[in-house]
Amino acid sequence: MEAHNGLSAKVVEEAGFRGIWASGLSISAGLGLRDNNEASWTQVLETLEFMADASSLPILVDGDTGYGNFNNVRRLVKKLCERGIAGVCIEDKLFPKTNSLGEGVQLLADVDEFCGRIKAGKDSQPDPDFVLVARIEALIVGLPLAEALRRAEAYREAGADAILIHSRQRSASEILAFAERWENRLPVIIVPTTYYATPTAAFREAGIST
Repeated sequence: MEAHNGLSAKVVEEAGFRGIWASGLSISAGLGLRDNNEASWTQVLETLEFMADASSLPILVDGDTGYGNFNNVRRLVKKLCERGIAGVCIEDKLFPKTNSLGEGVQLLADVDEFCGRIKAGKDSQPDPDFVLVARIEALIVGLPLAEALRRAEAYREAGADAILIHSRQRSASEILAFAERWENRLPVIIVPTTYYATPTAAFREAGIST
């Protein structure tokens, strides 16, 4: 369940959920800012500290692009681990990011450069249980399924612990097609903002993790 401050994190735990998604969109909105890296990573980190203090649940952070290049990701991961955060999700776009469902140009990162961010994050984590999720935006920008799969495999080889595949279609068809061809080489996470009408059971049957 999504949370964006200490109070909402406590509500999520008391409601019986097993984990928290610390949404970059919601944290930014709570600060009166756009989902466009207008909040600095240190402001996000401060918010996460209150959330971790308020709840014992594992927190997966929406880390946008990692706030820069591989050096920024390295420092981000270290600081998240110091605060007891369970994991971070970074997306293969350029900094500053733009919201995936908004209008305008979406610029993808070069695959090799993004793999460098993944490797830097994994090499820097002091907590061996910390999770780094690689978020693929290929379908968001209209690239074919083959490109999403190519990127997913590269990110798996770079050391990602899970894949998040995103889509802006009203149908879940391309998400389910990705899951079928991916064959659970790594756990798959989805964000069904636009295709929420699809029954959860369909995702479970497709082997999607979260």
